[in-house]
Amino acid sequence: MFPTHGKTPPLSPVLLAGLLARPLSPRLLQPALDAIFAILNRSHPGLFERLSCLNETVFLIDPIDLPLVFILDADPEHPRLTAAREDADRAVATIRGPLLTLIDLLEGRIDGDAMFFSRTLSIEGDTEAVVALRNAVDDAGIDVKRDLLDFLGPFAMPARHAFGLGERLYSRLNDDLEFLKDCALAPQSRIPKAPEA
Repeated sequence: MFPTHGKTPPLSPVLLAGLLARPLSPRLLQPALDAIFAILNRSHPGLFERLSCLNETVFLIDPIDLPLVFILDADPEHPRLTAAREDADRAVATIRGPLLTLIDLLEGRIDGDAMFFSRTLSIEGDTEAVVALRNAVDDAGIDVKRDLLDFLGPFAMPARHAFGLGERLYSRLNDDLEFLKDCALAPQSRIPKAPEA
């Protein structure tokens, strides 16, 4: 089982990928993670400068549908994102939720407050530090796909086609999983309710 801390991960292609990748070490992800984080840092200089007022700048990002966590050290001088198997004791706060919801939050496509109140996302620890991080990210106007494509220059067009294909495959697999979930739950929905005592 994933260490979901009481939250049930959604049935999704991300969850299936996490199950398949579970035996692999998070260190295998680190080179790709370093490259993506460097591109985002270059595209949004000064992203973490607003956090210099914080005593501690380490955040734990916990995607509940993956068997790993991300440790964000938002130190303005040396920011770093690390994949790990276990929680970081030195984290000032934890942000927990499904991976795609966390990415939507990063890109400002969803209302973080609404996600927290609906319990899709949860936070633990220093809420002021989380608010400071969210404000810094909101002001940066991050768009992961656009930032990566801009960096690729002449290779952007084939990469754009690859992204499009990946999105279509993900959408199809997600629809198929929803169908399977509905089929699995259908017999239960037809069971009559027991009469009240």
